[in-house]
Amino acid sequence: MGYLIEFFNASVEAEIEEWPVGISASFIRITEQMVDTGPNLGLPYTRPFGDGLFEIRARGPEGIGRAFFCTLVGRRVVILHGFIKKSQATPDKELRIARKRLKEVHGG
Repeated sequence: MGYLIEFFNASVEAEIEEWPVGISASFIRITEQMVDTGPNLGLPYTRPFGDGLFEIRARGPEGIGRAFFCTLVGRRVVILHGFIKKSQATPDKELRIARKRLKEVHGG
């Protein structure tokens, strides 16, 4: 049995669906691999951020996309937040959104 990928809400899914084609294709390939083998793919595809928060590292000719996710019991992966990266470091604002949603998903 594989993993189930779900989105925090419809707006997160819509945001990621709006990504440029190359970045979106990379995201899809990574999530398909996560369904088959689990979310711990390691660099360069996924990376832990601590406290149960992880990121998907999608890359295409148009740039870089990041999607934060967490895992839940029952082999579920929840995509919490996604954005197109415009700077070297992950913006604090994007990380705050992801951490807030992580707390919500875990009932906090």
